[in-house]
Amino acid sequence: MLCFARTYMVAGAFNTRGMQNVGLAFIMNPGLKAMYRDSGQLSDARKRYLKHYNTHFFWTPLLVGVFLSVEDKIAKGLFSPTVLDNVKNTTAYTLSAIGDSVFGGSLLVFWSLSTACFIVSDLIGAAMVWAVLWFIALQVFKLTTFIIGFREGLKFLVRLRQWDLINWGRRLKLVNALLLVLLFSMIWPEHFSGVGLIPTAGVLALVSWAVSRALVARELVAILVLTVYLAWPLISQLCLAVF
Repeated sequence: MLCFARTYMVAGAFNTRGMQNVGLAFIMNPGLKAMYRDSGQLSDARKRYLKHYNTHFFWTPLLVGVFLSVEDKIAKGLFSPTVLDNVKNTTAYTLSAIGDSVFGGSLLVFWSLSTACFIVSDLIGAAMVWAVLWFIALQVFKLTTFIIGFREGLKFLVRLRQWDLINWGRRLKLVNALLLVLLFSMIWPEHFSGVGLIPTAGVLALVSWAVSRALVARELVAILVLTVYLAWPLISQLCLAVF
């Protein structure tokens, strides 16, 4: 549990060379000291965690639990130390990408957009309660994944693939898009027209399809949108003159 408490300080010594490696070594140290009584073995074990390491903060407790499980088997002679390097390098970067997509790109955006809707509706109390509930849920998620990671070790990493987090993140992004439309309608109700949004939604859907199929570069789309936006006063005057 001391290792779990230290997971909140994983970025305390963040550096450009090893990124979160010093923080990870600090987290693992109580567990390593309990496993290795020999000073030489303890020193070797500590060095395994000073190599390059970086992942999403929300996944740190899970990975620490798995690392402790693997390290316990290394101390008992059941695993080779190379097993830890393979697990650490592969899993940390994979979960980092998933964390950025699911947590950073979906869940946090969902919380911020829903909170904005509460605030615009003058439901400040509801927004505060909403924030507290999400904060508690995050701590429960961290503690639960830490315990399961420690108990099940590598088995849990296999089971984690069945959660299908990437696709859940994509689904949540669709919900976020609807929340964004809802927020716009609440901020500018006098200028919000559902019928007027249909052509815009159709164009955006077509552009999204083209970008996802690599038929057009997203940078080109961004330049085109910016150009139309800047030239819109001139375009509208020309349309009025013609029609």
